[in-house]
Amino acid sequence: MTRQSRSNYILRRSQSITDMYTRSVEAGLTGHNITERSDKTVRLADGDSCVEFVSCSYLGLEDHPRMVQAVRTALDKYGTHFSSSRNSVEPAESRELEDLLGEIYPRMNALVFNSVSSVHLGVLTLLGAGLLPGYPVAADGPLFVIERTAHASMQAIRGVLEQTGEVTRFDVEDPESFTRALRLAEGSGRTPVVLVDGIGSMGGLIDVAALSEKAAEYHGYLYIDDAHGISVSGTNGAGYAFDALGGHVPEHVLLVGSLSKAFGGSGGFLLTHAPEDIVLLRREANPMVFGHSNMVTHVLANLESAAMHLDGTVSTLQKRLWDNVDLFDRSLHRTRNVNLVNAGSRSPIRGLAMETEEQAFHAARRLRDAGILCFPVFYPVVAPGTGLLRFAISANHTPEQIESIAYQLSSS
Repeated sequence: MTRQSRSNYILRRSQSITDMYTRSVEAGLTGHNITERSDKTVRLADGDSCVEFVSCSYLGLEDHPRMVQAVRTALDKYGTHFSSSRNSVEPAESRELEDLLGEIYPRMNALVFNSVSSVHLGVLTLLGAGLLPGYPVAADGPLFVIERTAHASMQAIRGVLEQTGEVTRFDVEDPESFTRALRLAEGSGRTPVVLVDGIGSMGGLIDVAALSEKAAEYHGYLYIDDAHGISVSGTNGAGYAFDALGGHVPEHVLLVGSLSKAFGGSGGFLLTHAPEDIVLLRREANPMVFGHSNMVTHVLANLESAAMHLDGTVSTLQKRLWDNVDLFDRSLHRTRNVNLVNAGSRSPIRGLAMETEEQAFHAARRLRDAGILCFPVFYPVVAPGTGLLRFAISANHTPEQIESIAYQLSSS
């Protein structure tokens, strides 16, 4: 694909986007400004109080008293920020956090970045260049194989990836497209590097175990962004992908997680097998060399969260989360004419699929009028002309708050 054709794709996509998002903002259905919060209730700038199903903090850790105290401690010790590149100066708690992540993921080495997007930018470029000691690539370089629904933070750096290798895509719902991509890598003498989500931000669960086996068959690597799966399941909150892989990370797998969602803090992290990879990434990964350090308040909050993962606090919150997810499914199952996305899956994300944008718009407005906030999404997040209401379920939602959604939708 030429540079011009990629540019035209962006243009074509923009031309296909309707004004529905703008209408939703103007109608007060999304793009909210909040002035305060209490558990899952937020006060909006217009004075209304609403129950939100928007935040991806699935365990409610971000306002746990231990997390709040950790931030106060950080302010007393360091102030609001220590501005330096990450590989220049960092608080000692940064290494302590990485050590605790190594306990959550035994026999793995962790490196924390200031976002998951920074992980992708820092790691995939060095992997593609063949510089990571634990993940060598063929002399002809890699073929990056991106799953169609993989998060936009991986899709958006396609041009960067093409500096070190070729790029193609596949559809996880079309297994033959995956095999074709792997055969393309084999035929061109390139190492396949497969990029996927663990739990989709809008969809369901990716069968990472099956993809791992297939990638290994073609001597490739599987790179998993499990941002939405971290903490919500697994021993010590290790997450969906780690659990699905049998409680360990195979040698040919790189696992990426988020500290900004169910973990309750901020940032992203990478797990590798070889300590030498961490040494090289600290020295050469672009976000480490040129990006700012992680905010000290976030570092200490993350450290406290890691301790809560290991002391059993998170396992208790997991049970509350999955009880709420089950209640959501049962409540909406009784509602007629509802197409519930992810029903029955071990994902904290649910969606109500709508045949048209107008249907999604009016359903979101009905909920907003009842004091319920969800996330209405349209193309390019979903197929052109359709809409979806996205609900992020938390351990902190009450049964009454969850059941109110079904009541409002069934009473229309």
